[in-house]
Amino acid sequence: MESQTDTTIAIGGLLLLLFAALVGLALFVFWIWMLIHAATNPGIEGTEKIAWILVVFFASFLGSIIYFFVGRPKARLPRRT
Repeated sequence: MESQTDTTIAIGGLLLLLFAALVGLALFVFWIWMLIHAATNPGIEGTEKIAWILVVFFASFLGSIIYFFVGRPKARLPRRT
């Protein structure tokens, strides 16, 4: 009976580890996506672009979330002349 409980705990721990790895991978991909988007966003230029890249790079996931809601929508704005 004890070995079945140990096996169940081991499988549960393995599933939890797999879930954490998938979430970590998704967050990493989101961070890379926002970093690339900040670098190629036509709605922001010059020092604002550099500032967004630095925010996303150094603040990682939190910076990516902030950029997603604040900086990313500027891509739809017409380019400044």
